[in-house]
Amino acid sequence: MARNVSFDLNNPLLEAGLESPADEEGVHDSFNQLIAEQSQNGELPEALELQQLQREFDEEARDNVPYLPSPGHEHGGLRQRQGEMESEENRQTDPLVCEVWSSATLKILSSMPSRTIGRSRGAIISQYYNRTMELRRRRQSRPSIRDFSPSARPSIRGYGMDADATDAEGSGVSKRERLVNNLQNLSVSDRVRMLQGMPLSVAEKRELRRLALQKEKHTLSGSQIPCCSQLKYYLIIALRQSWYSWLSFLHSLQLWQVLLKRASGRFGSGVLSYFLFLKTLLFFNIFLFLVTGSFLVLPQAVHPPVLPAERPSFTGLELLSGAGYFSDTVMYYGYYSNHTLRRSCRDDPGSQNPSVSNSTSTDCVSKHLSYNMPLAYFFTIGAAFFITCIILVYSMSKSFGQSFRIDKSHSILAMKAFCSWDFKVIKKSSVKLMSENICTQLKELLAEVNQKHVKNTVCQTLWGLTVHGLAWTICIASTTSCVVGIYFFSEYMQQNLKETVRSPTHNPLLKEASLLALPVLVSLINLLLPGLFNLAAWMEDYDSPSVRTYVSICRNLMLKVSVLGVLCYHWLDRVADNPNTIGVTCWESFVGQELYRFLLMDFIFTLLDTLFGEFLWRLFSEKVLKRRRKPVFDIARNVLDLIYGQTLAWLGVLFTPILPGVQILKLLLLFYIKMGSVMMNCQAPRKPYRVSQMTTIFITLLCFPSFIGASVCVTYTMWSMKPSSSCGPFRGLKTMMQAGKLWVQELEKDNPRLSLLARAHAYLVENPFFLFVGAGVFLIIIYFHSQVVDGQRKIISLLQEQIENEGEDKKFLITRLQSIHERKRTPARRLTSQDSAC
Repeated sequence: MARNVSFDLNNPLLEAGLESPADEEGVHDSFNQLIAEQSQNGELPEALELQQLQREFDEEARDNVPYLPSPGHEHGGLRQRQGEMESEENRQTDPLVCEVWSSATLKILSSMPSRTIGRSRGAIISQYYNRTMELRRRRQSRPSIRDFSPSARPSIRGYGMDADATDAEGSGVSKRERLVNNLQNLSVSDRVRMLQGMPLSVAEKRELRRLALQKEKHTLSGSQIPCCSQLKYYLIIALRQSWYSWLSFLHSLQLWQVLLKRASGRFGSGVLSYFLFLKTLLFFNIFLFLVTGSFLVLPQAVHPPVLPAERPSFTGLELLSGAGYFSDTVMYYGYYSNHTLRRSCRDDPGSQNPSVSNSTSTDCVSKHLSYNMPLAYFFTIGAAFFITCIILVYSMSKSFGQSFRIDKSHSILAMKAFCSWDFKVIKKSSVKLMSENICTQLKELLAEVNQKHVKNTVCQTLWGLTVHGLAWTICIASTTSCVVGIYFFSEYMQQNLKETVRSPTHNPLLKEASLLALPVLVSLINLLLPGLFNLAAWMEDYDSPSVRTYVSICRNLMLKVSVLGVLCYHWLDRVADNPNTIGVTCWESFVGQELYRFLLMDFIFTLLDTLFGEFLWRLFSEKVLKRRRKPVFDIARNVLDLIYGQTLAWLGVLFTPILPGVQILKLLLLFYIKMGSVMMNCQAPRKPYRVSQMTTIFITLLCFPSFIGASVCVTYTMWSMKPSSSCGPFRGLKTMMQAGKLWVQELEKDNPRLSLLARAHAYLVENPFFLFVGAGVFLIIIYFHSQVVDGQRKIISLLQEQIENEGEDKKFLITRLQSIHERKRTPARRLTSQDSAC
């Protein structure tokens, strides 16, 4: 796995200064003080040390670049001979700045830490021997650099010279042994950081670490360690290995980890975001299913009510319609009791068992364990929605913080190129998978870096606006016509149900089959209309694939919201107001059956889209058109289908407590079907693009309008609509929320000390103002979090700008040194030419 790069300025290990032989913070401060002192004292000699170095170079006749004094003296003689053959006028050119530098300036530049790569192995060992010695001294005593006088502060002359002196003292073996000894005397963290900073091969680093550990083991074996210390040492090692094994086991339990990596490597971050979003929805539904199953389904299944004598038999059509045999099960609202379930009533032969009775009378007066089903139903649904809202808000805020940060493509490109590979991966398939993933990410970043913004002329802009306007007109008109068609068709189906009920000889199977007409029509519209949206997007010809995806998301969202709005009006206004006219005694169970049918039809039509839109199209393209071109996975349509199905599940949890379980089964099957279809039938986008904020947009759309709309409908049903009088846990009540009010009144009657609880319930639950306050608090939290993220983005942008300015400052200082050296050197050349002329 690739490691994340973090910058912690407060980390004490950074004080080791492994990238510089001196304390960088102190050196930088001392340089700032020196600059300030020079500015106060007037114009002093600006290049005193540089002149000293130049005199030394002129005496030694080493004015060429190849013989710059550096830790690599093994090849110094050859470099000197090559340098003497070249003339002094033929100077080296820096590839980054494209300037011609003198030999003195290049000598200073060669001593910089960034120029040490490429030196010989012995020189590197010598240099890091000096660094380990300095680190050990600083660990023992590290006085502040501000305590020194200006003359004793770090000088540019001494930088990088100790390595040369040490290199000339002895052979490579002695230097290697001294380095191993110093590494052995360092702490474990400092030793690891020192080895990581060495520009050596992995094999040589491993050898140095082995020698240091081997000497340390000999030292430990030579000294007598107490038995308790050995026991403590082995116990710590065992606990650490157990902890790492446990973490590795938990990491292996992550759902679909290998499949997600494979999809990301072949198709990029866009397709990966779809499957990650599907995984998020799966966890939401697992939570809902556990809550409703534990507090509603399981207690009622343990204490089932008395079922009617004329119960319909199972025919198989119930799997599609959800009616018939399933109507009198824990699947629907009408099955649940409206009284307190008591555990010991079955053991009392002289009393009526209320747990198997749907009547409102309760003759069992046992004081043993009891379960108030109406109260549990009300608070379970309310608590499930409240916790889901908190999780959604937290996920959305966290996603905002992760995706809307400053992530310039150039910096991420460098990070991906140099810091993404995990060297612990040794399995061949894992190596191939990781290489594909990194390759795809690099393609996306390069496409974003190379993206050019072309300025259009006035005529081109007007033509583009005209095309966009025409495309949006087509999409809005088609969506409006489909929504109007659904509205009138639902009204027609309701009239048809009324006529079927009035008919003396109606077939129940035909009635159940006719109930599938509206879900089939809506699912067919959701399948075909996105194709028209894609045709409009092709007509618009967007330059950026990400913009095209976002526009497609907006159009599909407009369609889904409109359809769900019409359906909610149909269920909560037409069906709930006059259920008897269509032959329904429990309108809550009928709405639950409708939601089950819509959810099932949506899954079936998704499979048909996968079969005809991806598999058969690939076969047609390969066999008939003789082209190897495959369809591209439509992220916008598939994601909006997921949000549409999840909205149906949230709407139906009140009327069908077991509906989240159906949604879980649907998502599991959908994941494997879509993953197999994507791998076999689809191809990666022709224009790679990075979608850094797409996951945040998906979570935002899931929160609003999906969850907020479902919560409004469920809250309106529980607060305002009258429940059915012949079924369900709230029969005989004006509203569902009255169950909580009656319970609080009973508590207050039994114990007057709980009057405060009654007032709290009246102000917090019965008053809708609390809901608005809670919603306002969540919105304020999201707003403040977005402002914090925006402030962090501004700070990061300022820091990046400061880093760029630091680079420009370095270039300026190097150019200044070069100009000073040229001014000092020109008179000397003139005198030399005059002497030669004489």
